[in-house]
Amino acid sequence: MKKACLFALLIVFSSCLVYSQDWTGQGRQIGYVFDEQGNPLEGVTVKLFLLKTQSGFELTTNKEGKWVAIGVKGGTWHIDFFLSGYLPKKMSITILDYKQKNNPIRVQLEKAEGLVLSDEMRQAFIKGNNLFEEEKYEESIGVFNEILADFPNIYVINLNIGNCYFKMERYDEAEKFYSNVYEKDPKNIDALMGIGNCHINRGDNEKALEWYNKIEFEKIQNATILYNIGTIFYSNSKYDEALKYYRKAVEIKEDFLDACYQLGLAYLTLGNNQAALSEFEHYLKQDSESERATQVKGFIEYLKKET
Repeated sequence: MKKACLFALLIVFSSCLVYSQDWTGQGRQIGYVFDEQGNPLEGVTVKLFLLKTQSGFELTTNKEGKWVAIGVKGGTWHIDFFLSGYLPKKMSITILDYKQKNNPIRVQLEKAEGLVLSDEMRQAFIKGNNLFEEEKYEESIGVFNEILADFPNIYVINLNIGNCYFKMERYDEAEKFYSNVYEKDPKNIDALMGIGNCHINRGDNEKALEWYNKIEFEKIQNATILYNIGTIFYSNSKYDEALKYYRKAVEIKEDFLDACYQLGLAYLTLGNNQAALSEFEHYLKQDSESERATQVKGFIEYLKKET
């Protein structure tokens, strides 16, 4: 089965809040939520859900738009952001344990005038996302289609449906629903990424790059998304573009080992040996024992001779 690459992005409202304490640990994550003008948003509901324990909790942002999750386990977390009057948003991040630093994350919410979600609608969102997490994609599509039929103005639900089809490897149908959002909001990062991902998984890399290039670079604040786009550019020998994305990914998350390694390779490929040496040395400060670290040490030895 062909693996779905670069799957991501937005699923409106994540799994229902679970009050189990299985998520507790010694990690710490800070985040900020802003509007499209960069103003902090107070009162945003931030729901955190740890995949490996299927449990989580919720927080609310303060007047600075800040939230802090203290005492959490390391692992992949789904984080949902909701504030009445704004389009809800989701992201997935890896939170490291207490021995490693987690860089702050920054999220922007898009204004949606007149959008007020009732408890009934909210429960429907949760049901659809629970089914998605359980890999019951057809059932999830049914729930989201019902919501969309009743509330067509909440067009971002098309992303949820597109994500279901994407996971089912039905890329033509997935692209159709991502395009429904793109038509309403041509700058929507999630729609642009989704369409690009469909082209990638159909083997049309050049077309995918056309869509990735439509994304406003300055607005991408997710290190994983930056890394994924950079890797597509790198694999298509567009090393200058790849470098730009890898560099920003490392700026946002300095202990992102894959991005650190690829950034070093990009510099090396472009002939900037001094910068490559610096990045590889930075890599070894965080990983000195793995098989890849051995390769990095070889690069460093070579570069020191060359410089």
